[in-house]
Amino acid sequence: MEYKPPFLINDNIINLLAKASETVGQISVVYKNTINPTLRRENRIKTIHSSLAIEHNSLSVEQVTDLIGGKRVLGLPREIAEVKNAYEAYEIMLLLNPQKIDDLLYAHKLMMNGLIKENGRFRSGGVGVFAGDKLIHAAPPANLVPKLVADLFEWYEKSPLHILIKSCIFHYEFEFIHPFSDGNGRMGRMWHTLLLSQWNELFAWLPIEELIRKKQSEYYAALGESDTKADCTEFVELMMGIITDALIELDNTDQVTDQATDQVKMLINCVGNDTLSAREIMTRLGLSHRDTFRKNYLNPALLSGLIEMTVPDKPNSPKQKYRKTIK
Repeated sequence: MEYKPPFLINDNIINLLAKASETVGQISVVYKNTINPTLRRENRIKTIHSSLAIEHNSLSVEQVTDLIGGKRVLGLPREIAEVKNAYEAYEIMLLLNPQKIDDLLYAHKLMMNGLIKENGRFRSGGVGVFAGDKLIHAAPPANLVPKLVADLFEWYEKSPLHILIKSCIFHYEFEFIHPFSDGNGRMGRMWHTLLLSQWNELFAWLPIEELIRKKQSEYYAALGESDTKADCTEFVELMMGIITDALIELDNTDQVTDQATDQVKMLINCVGNDTLSAREIMTRLGLSHRDTFRKNYLNPALLSGLIEMTVPDKPNSPKQKYRKTIK
């Protein structure tokens, strides 16, 4: 019997698909299908922090940033291991084939290394999702998991639905199956990101998880409601809205607009072949208002990749200087 997820397309989903597609096109024109390394790093940190925070990891963004930068951080050993594992998994994400179950298992092995015994393997026992002491979802029996996952992967590969829609359905079905003894939430969100990256690689650097964390109660409510109704439409709508909001937020980031283009050119010309602090660049430009300088000159130049930081791991370092990007 052919696997067919319970789902109906409605007007809101169609409108969200149109808006998301339009915004992806706008961003692709500005960023030329790539994102500045500094912004990529910042968004990757937001992604890891938010996805783990959803799973009750208490480390702050600053602590996650320090850990990824190789610094020592005071914290619970398990939470520190979760950050390091997630970073390792996301670093190799684009090398994975989202249609290969073996790659899913490998990513889970990295994500849950040292945290559970069954890392890199489907669960051998029953699991459930709880809200406090209340069971809100009982996952299918463990002996059915390999077949259910295989069916889900096959459906995804053959489905003619737009990748934005079917990746959201995949996310829901993955969480419904709950294939692992632990790490299902973070793996489901990561795999969703990987699937979207097939549509456009900018999704690999889009911190969708940050907006999921902000709407965490709605996220779990939509999962539960979809379970109750045996129809994942509500969850798909929520996720498409979150993805669209994330795209719009990126599109609204300070970019090189027509007005700013001349200002960026002025900055590039005044920097020349030198390496300068923000204050030194402002002096050369004859500017005194720091916020105006950053908004109209420095940030657009950084986001367009024309200027780079000498200390990219510490954007606010007092030793920070700027130079033309080394090709």
